[in-house]
Amino acid sequence: MPAWTDQLRFAFQPVVNLATGSVAALEPLARHEDGDVDVLTCARRAPDLDAEVAALAVRAAAEQETLLPLHVNVCAGTVAQRPELMPLGKAVRDVGRRPWEITLDLVGPFTEVPERELRAAVAGLRDEGYRICVDGVGDGDLPLRLLGELAPDLVKLDRSLCVRLERDPGRQAAVAAMRQLCERVGGLLAIEGVETERQYAAVREAGVQLAQGHLFAPPSRRAAAEVYLPVPQPAPVGGRPAPYRPPSGPPVAQFLQPAALLPMSASADAVRNHLTGSPEVSGVLLVDADGVPVRAIHRDRFLLSLSGRYGHALYADRPALRLADRPRTVGVDATAWQVLDVIADGERARTGDDVAVVDERGRCIGVVHLADILRALAESRVEEAARLNPLTRLPGSDAVNGEVDRRIAEGREFALSWLDVDGFKQVNDGAGFAAGDELIRAVGRTLAEVAAAEPASRVGHIGGDDFLVLAEPDGLEPFAAALLDVAWAAGAMPVTLSLATVVCPPGSVTGHGAAAAALAPLKKAAKELPGASWVVGRPGTERTEVRRGADARVPAPAEAADRAGAGSGAETGSGARP
Repeated sequence: MPAWTDQLRFAFQPVVNLATGSVAALEPLARHEDGDVDVLTCARRAPDLDAEVAALAVRAAAEQETLLPLHVNVCAGTVAQRPELMPLGKAVRDVGRRPWEITLDLVGPFTEVPERELRAAVAGLRDEGYRICVDGVGDGDLPLRLLGELAPDLVKLDRSLCVRLERDPGRQAAVAAMRQLCERVGGLLAIEGVETERQYAAVREAGVQLAQGHLFAPPSRRAAAEVYLPVPQPAPVGGRPAPYRPPSGPPVAQFLQPAALLPMSASADAVRNHLTGSPEVSGVLLVDADGVPVRAIHRDRFLLSLSGRYGHALYADRPALRLADRPRTVGVDATAWQVLDVIADGERARTGDDVAVVDERGRCIGVVHLADILRALAESRVEEAARLNPLTRLPGSDAVNGEVDRRIAEGREFALSWLDVDGFKQVNDGAGFAAGDELIRAVGRTLAEVAAAEPASRVGHIGGDDFLVLAEPDGLEPFAAALLDVAWAAGAMPVTLSLATVVCPPGSVTGHGAAAAALAPLKKAAKELPGASWVVGRPGTERTEVRRGADARVPAPAEAADRAGAGSGAETGSGARP
């Protein structure tokens, strides 16, 4: 009777990069010829069998002659008993793969796995170069605390979260929370089970970066080189999740493509054979024994050198290093803007070269293409422009609210302020709409100028004469000085501004809605004061401090020094601002 594992067959399902539309990796899925046998259940019961199945997955992928990275399933209990993984490591070496081309998808159960051993094993596998994915999140027994401690390179959400995602606010909130967790630990977010175009649109809106599902390509005995990628469809009105927008440009990991790697000793003829046999490859990286890029070879320049007169005879049997350039590299935590900086600082002739992405040890984990970066940045600029107020060109409240939620999640103290023009309707009635619009533009320009000098601050224009200011508690005085301590006018009509601030220590509010609710009575208190006014308070207390206005208290010199000038009385400048 043949061995149990001799009756295994593997199907390959692509892992799709939603930013580039390309296949980022392949996941070999074990199937038993006896359809009633559940391979995963059997593997969970026997770590040695689990490791053998993982090794067979690597060997089966080698028969596909694919350069794509692999996602290999392995039980968390097997990983915790790390010596059991020796067959997997041997298979990786035997087929000529490198550990950093393998992502280990850890599957449950987790509750009965000794956490200390699991964390130690994961750390050791990372040292060898393997990437770590936690699989089935959202429908298993993985504690969130352990998920944070493992800090995986990839979090893969269970397919159950994809069901009705386009119209289920609860599932949308769960995916958004995982997206924020991934951002904090430096990982990527993936999801399984994308079956419809509506689900595809919903996972993109939620900020998911990698996905699997029958919509793209079903599991197949032959590795898929291309996948179906629909034109994104909007989610239904009322069920649309808030799109995720990185604060400092899209992360470079979002555009990661598989890298073609060869040893630095490779001959020019070996590189040529690799390029001609893989027309989709735009270049090759020559790496040392640790996987660190040493030289980069651009496809067109390299083949042009060999095609010239005597080119093949001169270079074919010699090291390809002679025709290579120094690699361009960025860290895995870089943003798309930093990739552009690297390209801009290099030789003009190499503008179109791929940029290698390396981990914290300098090992190459993939490449990014300039075209993907430029397209994403152009799209982000279009989206950003659409969100700006047409009058002031400042972002709306969503941008500030998102940053408030981020600071709450990080446990940071912050100050949220509401600024508006006193009696703005009377301003419009008395000075005219054109003068009112010019006043709002001038206030917006002033806010933007002060925010540019205060890196930790964010400003937004809610609409009409209402503005938001988010800053550090000790970074408010520059805003107050520029907005309240000068004279404003709409046409010939004098105008004053009111500022209300709520200072939120860590744990005092649960979200931007709670912060806005705490701010509302402070705004009312500021509006009740004559002239330019500024009122400061804290959540959960009725005590307020008047820093500008008729009742403003002038602090003693020592107190003023302690507060770094944050509590002076209002002063009126001599020049009216339009």
